Amino acid sequence: MDGVVERRTPNAERRLRVQAPLVDSVSCYCRVDSSLKTVVGARKFVPGSKLCIQPDINPNAHKTKNSRRKRTREQAPLLPGLPDDLARLCLIRVPRIEHRKLCLVCRGWKKLVKSSQFYSQRKSLGLAEEWVYVMKRDRDGRISWHAFDPTYQLWQPLPPVPSEYSEALGFGCAVLSGYRLYLFGGKDPLKGSMRRVVCYNAWTNRWQRAPAMLRKRHFFGFCVINNCLYVAGGECEGIQRTLRSGEVFDPNKSRWSPITDMSTAMVPFIGVVYDGKWFLKGLGSHQEVMSEAYVPETNSWTAVSDGMIAGWRNPSISLNGQLYALDCRDGCKLRVYDRDTDSWSRFIDSKLHLGNSRALEAAALVPLNGKLCIIRNNMSISLVDVSSPDKHVETNPQLWENIATKGHFRTLVTNLWSSIAGRSGLKSHIVHCQVLQA
Repeated sequence: MDGVVERRTPNAERRLRVQAPLVDSVSCYCRVDSSLKTVVGARKFVPGSKLCIQPDINPNAHKTKNSRRKRTREQAPLLPGLPDDLARLCLIRVPRIEHRKLCLVCRGWKKLVKSSQFYSQRKSLGLAEEWVYVMKRDRDGRISWHAFDPTYQLWQPLPPVPSEYSEALGFGCAVLSGYRLYLFGGKDPLKGSMRRVVCYNAWTNRWQRAPAMLRKRHFFGFCVINNCLYVAGGECEGIQRTLRSGEVFDPNKSRWSPITDMSTAMVPFIGVVYDGKWFLKGLGSHQEVMSEAYVPETNSWTAVSDGMIAGWRNPSISLNGQLYALDCRDGCKLRVYDRDTDSWSRFIDSKLHLGNSRALEAAALVPLNGKLCIIRNNMSISLVDVSSPDKHVETNPQLWENIATKGHFRTLVTNLWSSIAGRSGLKSHIVHCQVLQA
């Protein structure tokens, strides 16, 4: 073999230069050499070419697409020694407050926690946790919001609300499917009434756009029935400022549809879903108090009994088939509506009056883990067990539980000074409050 001399003609050399090389880079020669371990073996596959035997060139520099796909498929397990199915069952049991830390462990965990399958499986197994989401308006008019974890009693940071709602007035806030929070309508200080709708996903912790409403409106009534969002009444710039129209949003169809108009135009200031109907109470075109009830099955509006309207105060809530409302400003007393007698009666009293300041005023009632949750402007929160109406707080103090520490119970003197200071103005107040699951 050593005595054989290859003879090449000029035409052959010219033809050799024109042909495309079998391999396209110097590093590829090194790859061939690294696999055969000898230069002679490499020359066998790359005849007539100079070999690069530089040791500093990475022999794995040019991986094929198939090898990259193979490496992607062969990712490290979520938990070493366990199949990924069992690992997911372990990770979904981690408390919700620790999910941000899970995302920092590795890419696989971050991808899992950010997926909808992760939270849907938590929900199906009864592991979803309810957090209270509070939107406040500061003294400068800007909207901020906060999430409260009732299990660990901690407030959690949230991404800022979209810019169009950072200073909006009279907008709606509702929850669909348990984990999607919608902001809709409202009035921009510069642009006026809006049709815009945005959605916050508690599973992904992100905001996104949603289909706009059919009509611009602000300071309107809204509710959720059968996972559909209803709005009605309100105001809008123009000749007819007070509106009678209403519409409904179906998330399954992702569109808004009109509903029957109210009998008279109204700007609602209180509303609740009770006994399968949507009850509204507000002011008419001439500032008179009005009320109507919407029946989704028949798509019609009916009158409301006088007894319910007389004692109906804001905020109110329907829970376990009963309608509750506040009986004092700071939310230390509750009343319940009796449908048979068409009247309101005292239900429960905490026996601890907090004060009359705007900071201690109860701003919202929401259901939380089967109990009635009272949220005040100073971000203090109380839970009331309404499942046993025959029991009294004096003998069963666990019926009334205080779970938030911000601005919570203080001395009589401090409450007195807070009441006096609250008459001059309010630093901030709660605009909306909702509960989301994840």
